[in-house]
Amino acid sequence: MRSKISGMGLSGLEKRSLRSHKKAFTENLITLPIGGFYSFRHGGEKHSFEATSIHMLQSAVTKDDYSLYKKYSKVISDNQPISIRDLIDFKSTREPISIDKTQNVSNIRKRLVAPGISLGALSPEAHETLAIAMNRIGSKSDSGEGGEDPVRFKIEKNGDSKSSAIKQIASGRFGVTTEYLNNCEEIEIKIAQGAKPGEGGQLPGFKVTDEIAKLRHSTPGVTLISPPPHHDIYSIEDLAQLIYDLKQINPRARVGVKLVASSGIGTIAAGVAKAKADIILISGHSGGTGATPQTSVKYVGIPWEMGLTEANQVLTLNNLRHKVTLRTDGGIKTGRDVVIAAMMGAEEFGVATTALVAMGCIMVRQCHSNTCPVGVCTQDENLRKKFVGTPDKVVNLFTFIASEVREILAELGFKSLNAIIGRTDLLRQVSKGSPNLDDLDLNPLFVQADPGKNKRYCEKQIINEVPDTLDQKIWPEIETDIEDKKEIDKEYNIQNTNRAVGTRISYYLYKKYGEDKIEHESIQLNFKGSAGQSFGAFAIKGLKLTLKGDANDYVAKGLSGATVTVKLQDESNIISKENTIIGNTVLYGATSGNLFAAGQAGERFAVRNSGATAVIEGCGSNGCEYMTGGTIVILGDVGDNFGAGMTGGMSFVYDPNHTFQNKANPESIVWQKLETDFWINNLKLLIQKHFQETNSQVSKKILENFEQEIMNFYQICPKEMLDKLENPITNKQKNLAS
Repeated sequence: MRSKISGMGLSGLEKRSLRSHKKAFTENLITLPIGGFYSFRHGGEKHSFEATSIHMLQSAVTKDDYSLYKKYSKVISDNQPISIRDLIDFKSTREPISIDKTQNVSNIRKRLVAPGISLGALSPEAHETLAIAMNRIGSKSDSGEGGEDPVRFKIEKNGDSKSSAIKQIASGRFGVTTEYLNNCEEIEIKIAQGAKPGEGGQLPGFKVTDEIAKLRHSTPGVTLISPPPHHDIYSIEDLAQLIYDLKQINPRARVGVKLVASSGIGTIAAGVAKAKADIILISGHSGGTGATPQTSVKYVGIPWEMGLTEANQVLTLNNLRHKVTLRTDGGIKTGRDVVIAAMMGAEEFGVATTALVAMGCIMVRQCHSNTCPVGVCTQDENLRKKFVGTPDKVVNLFTFIASEVREILAELGFKSLNAIIGRTDLLRQVSKGSPNLDDLDLNPLFVQADPGKNKRYCEKQIINEVPDTLDQKIWPEIETDIEDKKEIDKEYNIQNTNRAVGTRISYYLYKKYGEDKIEHESIQLNFKGSAGQSFGAFAIKGLKLTLKGDANDYVAKGLSGATVTVKLQDESNIISKENTIIGNTVLYGATSGNLFAAGQAGERFAVRNSGATAVIEGCGSNGCEYMTGGTIVILGDVGDNFGAGMTGGMSFVYDPNHTFQNKANPESIVWQKLETDFWINNLKLLIQKHFQETNSQVSKKILENFEQEIMNFYQICPKEMLDKLENPITNKQKNLAS
């Protein structure tokens, strides 16, 4: 899509090419300079953070010296233009007012957020420091996509909290459990990252410590992959479903959606608002850790200035702006940046890289190698000891930024941030930027949409309500029986408009009894009919959901300990192994629990499963994709690309027709006939359980002739797990181990 602000044309490209050619063919030039594209090099490319500014900021927050911070801020603003905001200045017809009349620092600080960086990317010390600091000032830090230790959910003796107020749910669904989702004020769906749009993430095996593996429900030393897309979001309707699911598992939390700044983002933002999101984050291309691939460091993504203004304009024009909080991030460093972002439409502002610098980061760009010399982005125990960050330093940073915002507001004659949100008429272009640019007109960014009778911002931090699920009828009927410790075995009719059944009940159970106080399968709920999307999503330990009929997509998504059974109705004459009984993306991100289905599943069955056990009778393409844990038994045919990106767990596929080898992805898995008694017995027990739960004729047939049928099974194991198994898959392996 064509840029709204124009930029470099053919003449500019010609000038730049000729200049580079001339430099390359200078007679006295032996080698071309490195240039400082990735890491800073003297005389190379200009970086927004350099040694002087880093040192100034770190000295300021260490000494609690606001005057030194102001010098840092001036250095940043005096830099040659790097960002669009560097080409912009303020204009106001108002007289300055006394700073005492402006919004106080405490209130401004609450609008500043520490965006998502996972524990894994950050060291535990850095991750916890951010959380403590933001909780102290009444603002929010973001867990990132790596999960969070439940120990951190408890308040410290001194009143501090290490719990991130925002819990992120990303494509990898690492550590996403019912407990995790219920210990936050906000849940953020990370669609993509501004610094590397369209790319997933990868945590190298050498950074997956015992602690990280425990949080992410994976194996120490084994690489973890975040897929580029969420496999339950391929349309705005899918996103609306996930928002619905999250509002069922935690109705007290606001749900935000992290989007990447891009041309056309306004239309997407409008769809997100209509999907009942409460917060929309527009993430710019700047920022990200040094682990960002070099292909994404430059020239990928666009600045938040462009994405934010478009989103704000379209939301306002569609009478949606006042219904959502608009947040932005991507290289925000000073109070000036915050004020410009507010005038462009944001009411909350993410400060990530700058916060890391305040904690000691010196931008050596070694985040991916586990060799961070200051202990910020490493899991190496020796290097972690070098971490010098403290919550006080982070608090000082956010206090300084808020103080600078106050000063600018007073100078412009405004009492609060709310008064300038969406006021692009207070901005003007003062520079064209690079001489290579043939034309750079920022006026399209300053277009102001008419909000009508509505505010230009979300007046209250509301939670946009979604319709109730069938659970709201069920819970009052079982609540008293649970308290009286009576046996619960209820039956209900269900139809495909009943979505996320079992999810709100799991919320009530968790809030009332916690994680481990409900006996295993003590609450049995039986359903008859066709279930809608997300049947049993995030269902908690203690629940047993049995469905006679069939279910749509996302069955047992995020399963957190419950048992879900789907089987044919008593009167059905369908052959189960030849028919689909559950939809696509079943068990996505499941961490524990069981699933038994007498029939086939759709595509992407058990994608990113990290702990659940399941037995089904066939699946579509991409089965067990990116799986990191759990055990999967498939008593039937599988689709193409089976086991792609699988780095943990174990699978068994019944293959009497000898088609499996043509369907498996050999890149990350190996497969063989079963050899060891341990795994043969394990498989038999699971098939027996499947028969007990579903009365499956396929299971029955296999069990009746198990000694012969076992030869029709393949055992599938990730290559990275072969040397980490407590019970090897071959006798040869066992002998070698002994």
